[in-house]
Order: sequence, then structure tokens, then C-alpha cells
Amino acid sequence: MAQIDIPNLHFRIKLYTGNGSVRSITFDESGNMQPDLMWVKGRDTTASWLCNDAVRGATKRLKLDMNSAESTETGMITSFDTNGFSLGTTSTSNNNGSTYAAFNWKANGAGSSNGDGSITATVSANTTANFSICTYTGTGSNATFGHGLSVAPKMVIIKSRSGARSWPVFHENMGGGQAMFLDTTAQKDIDSTYWNSTIPSTSVVSIGSRSEMNHNGENFVAYCFGNKPGYSYIDAYTGNNNDDGPFIYCGFRPAWVLLKRKDGVEGWYLMDAKRDTHNLTSRNLFPASTSAENNMSNTNQVNMDILSNGFKIKSTDTAINASGGEYIFAAFAQNPIVGSNDTPAVAR
Repeated sequence: MAQIDIPNLHFRIKLYTGNGSVRSITFDESGNMQPDLMWVKGRDTTASWLCNDAVRGATKRLKLDMNSAESTETGMITSFDTNGFSLGTTSTSNNNGSTYAAFNWKANGAGSSNGDGSITATVSANTTANFSICTYTGTGSNATFGHGLSVAPKMVIIKSRSGARSWPVFHENMGGGQAMFLDTTAQKDIDSTYWNSTIPSTSVVSIGSRSEMNHNGENFVAYCFGNKPGYSYIDAYTGNNNDDGPFIYCGFRPAWVLLKRKDGVEGWYLMDAKRDTHNLTSRNLFPASTSAENNMSNTNQVNMDILSNGFKIKSTDTAINASGGEYIFAAFAQNPIVGSNDTPAVAR
């Protein structure tokens, strides 16, 4: 599988300060990238997350931290632009003086019909980076939908657009008979009706009869992520309860890491190289919570070092490093170890 040499053509982080006025935000990196999926959180506010994408439409908002249905918000994200995005005046995404973090993935625009599964889906697929956005209508019975990638997704996140239902997460390390929920701190739940005890194939995602991903007549969105050398790595690790914690090899210097303990009631933790430009990496955001950013740089808090080829846990906190604890993660790259220009990634 060919390596991605320039990850920021597919994933970018943008930090900005709100001004309360209609405005356009431009990415910092060279080269254009039009985002197709955005997660946005106020760093110093307790407002809910935004999750908006190009298949549903820029003004269609879901909240990562809540089970509420999709809403139309014309004053938040108003468009996805050639090299950034535009904002309205609503305080959730553009309060004067508040700081924000926007996490942006490239798919392939508004998408097209995909009939690979038993349910016809609309799919926007970035086959270079192994990421797709899929929308479909539930049937209430075991079914499949096409994801548009040529590899099997390692992680799938689903949300009902029309119902007040939680966010089930498939992760390969849990297999086809378990799920966790992005909007809760609950540990893994074992139930064959989530994914019909079937892991995704190279063409389809299997869903069971659970209402969270397949309620009859409800509309759903699914975000499908696969591994890609130089760009994305989705896997798991085991904790050791040591300040000199596990090292997780990714094959690149991470820009963004999301992790969750699967065998315990702990939060989802999101750390990145843009908000923390030096190690320790300790500024946490929490997808399952409206909490503001938390700088946990004290000993034995939730910290890691971002390295040239992966990340290393630097904490004994049970949220990320209990002895024998089982953790899943997804990481996206800032730089591959060595790109096509033979320039190596360096530690921070």
C-alpha cells in the first residue's frame, strides 16, 4: 500500500479565535484542501461540539457529545471552502474572543450513490487516504451498506440523523460483536446486534438490528476510517501503569490522537500537535463532553509524548494507562517518518 507523503492534503487542524462576525477561515498549510468532515470545539467554552460534513450539507449539525438528532444551523458553519471554511455569527463556533479547534478531513465532496450493500448509500470516498462519509436509511433488520473504499475500515462511527440515539463506534480491536459510544464514557458493550457479529469487508459495513445504527426508516451517517501508511493508524495497546508508559508505533509523527479505554468507564481523550507544540502533550478535549480544554500537564495526569514515529504514554492515569488496561486509538499524521523528498520526521 503506497504511503501518503503529504498528510495535510487530507487532514488539517485549524485553531482560530472567534470575532462574532461573518467570516472565512483559511488553513495555514500550503496547498489547498477543502474539508468534507469537520469536528469543532470551543477550547475555552462549555458549548457542545459541532460535527458537520459535505454529504449532509455544511449547515447540518450533529453534536459529538449528545445523542440529539441533526439540526440545521445557518449561523455556525456556513460552507466548506477551497482551502478552509466559512462561519456565521453564532457563538457556538464564533463567539467574540473565544478560542476554537477545528479538525478537518477530506473525503470527496457531496458523494454519489453506492449499491454495494443491501442498502443503497450515498458515499463520499477519499480512496487515497482510506476515509469515507456514508449516508443511508435504516431497515431495522440485518443489512450492509457500501463504504466506497478498497480496504476494510478499521473504525466506523455512526449517528442517527433523525433520531435521538447515541454514537456507536466499531473498532477492529473489538471485533464485530462489540461497540462503544462516542458520546458516553461507558466501557465496551458486547452485543451481536450491533454489527451482526461481522467486521467490515473491503466493500461493505455490516449492521445488525440495533436502533443506534439501523432503526427502520431513520436516516444515518457513518464515518469510515482505514489505515494508510504515512497518514492514519488505528489500533490498540495495553497499559502498564508506569510513568514510562507504552510506546505505540504509528509509522509517522502524529498530528492528532483519539483514545479510549475499552474495558473501563473512562472518557474519550483527544490530543494533538497543534494545541501542544512541544512535549508533554497534555491539552485534552473530550468528544463525550461539553467540557472546555483541560491542560493536564501534572505528573500522573493524562499526558503523552508525540514522537517522530508514534506516541508514548507518560502517565499512570487509568484513563490511558491502567495496568493491563485495554485501549483503542486512532491517529492521523503530521509527517511520515520519511517522505518522498527523503526528509525525515523529527521528534519535538
